[in-house]
Formats: sequence, C-alpha cells, structure tokens
Amino acid sequence: MSTSLPRFHGSLVALITPFKDGGVDGAAFEKLVHWQIENGTHGLVPVGTTGESPTLSPAEHDQVIELCVKATAGRVPVIAGAGSNSTEEAIAHSRHAEKVGADALLHVTPYYNKPTQEGLYRHFKAIHDSCGLPIFLYNIPGRSVIDMSVETMARLAELPRIIGVKDAAADLARPVRTRRACGREFIQLSGDDAVVLPFLVHGAVGCISVTANIAPRALSELHEAWAAGDVARAQAINEALMPVHEAMFCETSPGPVKYAASLLGLCGEEVRLPLAPIADSTRTRVQDALAGAGLLPTALAA
Repeated sequence: MSTSLPRFHGSLVALITPFKDGGVDGAAFEKLVHWQIENGTHGLVPVGTTGESPTLSPAEHDQVIELCVKATAGRVPVIAGAGSNSTEEAIAHSRHAEKVGADALLHVTPYYNKPTQEGLYRHFKAIHDSCGLPIFLYNIPGRSVIDMSVETMARLAELPRIIGVKDAAADLARPVRTRRACGREFIQLSGDDAVVLPFLVHGAVGCISVTANIAPRALSELHEAWAAGDVARAQAINEALMPVHEAMFCETSPGPVKYAASLLGLCGEEVRLPLAPIADSTRTRVQDALAGAGLLPTALAA
C-alpha cells in the first residue's frame, strides 16, 4: 500500500469496442466511457485485447482512440492501446494517439513473430524514440507466445518514457522480481482481475481490468479500500467478484464480457470473426455470475 500513488493507478478498464451491424458503435462506446467515469473508474484503456484491436482497421483503431479521448475530456487518464507485431505500425498508432491527446500508450509484446529478447528490446526502444508519450509494456505470453524476461524489462525501464508494465504472465512471484530489477517507481499493473490482490501485495498499484467493463463501481472501491489500508474491505469485494472474473474467461474474451454488457444495456454483444457468438452454456454461466454478485437489473436476476 502506498500513500503516494502515481497518476496511473487503481481500476483501469480495458474497454470493449461495441459493434453494430459490422461497424464500430460510436454512440454506445461514448456512453460506456461516461458510465465508467461516473462509476469511479480511475483510467481508460481503449483498443487493447478486450477492445478486439486485431480485428479493427487502422482507421477504426484511430477512431476509437479519438472517441475515447474526446468523451473522457481529461477527467481520467487515457492509456491508448497502440501495439502491433509490426514495429512500423506500432509507431504509427503511437504517433496518432499522441496527436489526439492520449495520456500514455500500452504496447503488447509482438505476437506471431516470436522475436528474441534483443528483438523485443529494439522493438520497444524504436517505439519509445518515435514519440513523447509514457509507455506501458504489456507482457501476455498466453496470447503473444513470447515472454519478455525481467532482464529485458529492466533494460527498457532505463529509457525515460517506459514507465511501467501490464503484467499478464500468470506468475505471482514475478512482480517481486520486476520490482527488484526495475525499481519501486516502475509502475506495475495486473493484467488479470483474478490475481489483483496478490499483485497489490507485491507492489502493483492497479489493474487493467476486463471485469471493470461491467462492475466499475465495485472495482474502483476495491482499489480505494486497498489504498486506504482497508484490506478486509478489498478482500470482501474481490471474493464477491471472483465468480464474475472467472465467468469472463470461461470462453475467449471479450465474448463473455460483451454479453454481460448487453445484459446491462450498455451495448450489443456483437463480436467480429474469427470470434464467434458465445455458447448457451456460457450465457448461463455469465448471467448466473452477474446475478450472484448483484450486478444484474432486478428483472433479469429474478
């Protein structure tokens, strides 16, 4: 726990990208942004994994970031997803995000190419040198195949604008090693809702969350309770939401969370191929989890 939190902290939502009739549903996206901020979310992360970034065209990618920055209007930080397995494309996304007023960038480790650790270092250094925004590394071996080593991360942390990491490596000991290698000022954010409390114990200051799309108030309260030293309150919220966290990943994300958002009237559940509509059994599990956590409207929960 810290008495002096960095600007990027707490519950940061990995925003879904609503679709309607095949295109980006800008009105629903703006509504979601306003709802998130009204319910205490500490920061917004558009066009990441949960935002289905691999299926967006470059123009749509730019559109969603611009919509997010405009709708947010400086009320909370916007960390723009700008990653790509092409360094040139990642630089283009980064420059656009800086131009339209994003506060920071989130860059995933390059997927499919399987670069060496030296390749990872050079990729992120090229992005760093191309623009002026702070950068969060995003390490998620389960999706990108490659795992950035703590040693490579420490090399990158020496660059002035690489300020932190979204860690989804599924290794609860890693935050300690990262803290020792990169220093206490290096901002660690959990990339997995289910392990947020262990990460906070080990020095993280927040989470880039999928569940926050549908439970923003509860998750902002969890982080605020932790920061205030109310560990019991944080634990109680985490325990109540654990079935929801698990339901969000019982099928490939963001299918379950988009269905959950549709139940709350936030947007439609449409996803883009190669993702498919979720199975009936998944729908039941998601609805049951939301009802159990008190997140559904009364009529649906009955």
